[in-house]
Amino acid sequence: MAIAVTRTTTPKTRPDESDLGFGRFFSDHMFVMDWETSRGFHDPRIVPYGPFSLDPAAGVLHYGQAMFEGLKAFRRVDGSLAIFRPERHAERMAHGAPRLCMPAPDKDIFIEAAKELVRADSDWVPSLEGTALYLRPTIIATEAFLGVRPSSRYIFFIIASPVGSYYGGGMRPVKIWVERDQTRAAKGGLGAVKAGANYAASLDAAVRAKKAGYDQVLWLDGARHEVTEEVGTMNFFALIGDELVTPPLSDSILAGVTRDSVVTLATDMGMKHVERPLPLAELVEAARSGKLKEAFGSGSAAVVSPIAELAIGDEKLVIGGGQTGPVAKALYDQITGIQRGTLPDKHGWLSAV
Repeated sequence: MAIAVTRTTTPKTRPDESDLGFGRFFSDHMFVMDWETSRGFHDPRIVPYGPFSLDPAAGVLHYGQAMFEGLKAFRRVDGSLAIFRPERHAERMAHGAPRLCMPAPDKDIFIEAAKELVRADSDWVPSLEGTALYLRPTIIATEAFLGVRPSSRYIFFIIASPVGSYYGGGMRPVKIWVERDQTRAAKGGLGAVKAGANYAASLDAAVRAKKAGYDQVLWLDGARHEVTEEVGTMNFFALIGDELVTPPLSDSILAGVTRDSVVTLATDMGMKHVERPLPLAELVEAARSGKLKEAFGSGSAAVVSPIAELAIGDEKLVIGGGQTGPVAKALYDQITGIQRGTLPDKHGWLSAV
């Protein structure tokens, strides 16, 4: 694939790497490629970062045809650049796009586009421990129409953002509110797809949780609100006794790439791992009895996020003394060590840029 590159003539001032936060800054360039029914994907290009011009009737604005991915590029300790598991992100986008009646680029195009953007903005890849260049591949419907049907035109683009810790302050235990009224995703819906609508549906509960002093919410099943599903925008894990439990993938739970990495590394560590439904009642009883040793979320943005407390109505359940547990710490250290090149990449997860 020949990608045309147009360099910016007004490069931005790069931010201080010690104060990046998450998603606050954006690099100089972006990758853009168009799709039309008659031509498929065409005109791949790297251009200066900037706004799109969309018709007010564009399908994305009215019918929510939008989905995205999130992955990271790293500056390793030897100075080389690599992207973590881009093929899995490409495969997930290709798997999810048909649910929204949208096209997705094939894996080779997805990966080469991401790499070309990282090459163009290589100076934006931070080097401090705990930092990365976050990549956001996105597809949006752009045809102007007001009939309820799939669009005939789309834009696939990738933007890049130098980031630090997702929650701020590095890896730290978070407080989670158990949401028993609202639903993030229901069976038969869009929960297994990284559709923008999923995240819009989660905002109100997350805002209310933060106003009450919590970092995020634990989502339960959409039918009875009895079984755990995801925590915030992450997959959920609980260490009950010596068993690491995570809810099984379904059409209401996203197939997390970091989730898969955690499962693989936990197996490498000799841990007993089980994918099964985890009722809230079982989780509460395990917390009360002391059998719940750790709980944490996993995702590309936060990597591994330990949970210090679960709030269920007026009851506050402190987990592991409110501290980061040894399993969450070991998994975080292994994943980030592989990403930065301080640990061997035994599973071939890194793709050199």
